[in-house]
Parts: sequence; structure tokens; C-alpha cells
Amino acid sequence: MAAVQRLSELAGAQPGGSAPAGVLKHSDGPWLRAAGGADDLVAHLGPVRNELATAHEGLANMLGQLSALAELAAVRESWEKRIEAARGECGSLAGRLRAVAQVQGATNEAVRSSFARMSRPGGEER
Repeated sequence: MAAVQRLSELAGAQPGGSAPAGVLKHSDGPWLRAAGGADDLVAHLGPVRNELATAHEGLANMLGQLSALAELAAVRESWEKRIEAARGECGSLAGRLRAVAQVQGATNEAVRSSFARMSRPGGEER
């Protein structure tokens, strides 16, 4: 024998508007915190290129004196490219995480509204 549930029960509604225990709830908090963390990485990596340049000041004048300096310049260039790529990826990721929070919130509201309409007599919107 199958149990019949009311739409309001399927939607998780209880008298007084509280959701029963074990009902999955969405919060945009984790998505927005992750986006903030990605933004923080972008900001943290921002000055690194200038810091590398400052650390390597004067080395170009000594390039002919030590062959290792040529290798050091290649390593610096490689790190600058990696840092800029990481900044770009983090910046892109932050925007995408915020978009997920926004879309998920809109989807949740649409589902909530559809259940609310179905739980009214005749399925009417008010």
C-alpha cells in the first residue's frame, strides 16, 4: 500500500513555515565565501610581479658575468606567466562561483513558487 503525500509535505512545508529535519536547504554563503577567497588570491598575487622585478633589479647589468643569471631570468619569466595565469583563473572562478549562487537561488525560488501554486486549491496563483 503506497502512502499518499500532500504537495505541501513534498515541498517540506509545515505549519508555521518551518522545514522538517533532513530537508535540504540551499545557502549561497559557501559559494560567496569561495568567490571571496578567489578574489583574495587575485589581490594577494597582484604585487608579486613587481616584487620579483624589485628582487631582480641590478641583475641585468651582471648578465655577462654569471651564466646562471640568464637561467634566472628565464625562471623569473616563467613564474611571471604562471602568476598572471593564476590571477586570471582566480578572477574568472570568483565570477563563476557568484553566478552559481545566483542561479541556484533563482532555481530554488522557482521551485518554491511552483510548489506554493500547486498547494493552493485549484493550483491557482495568488
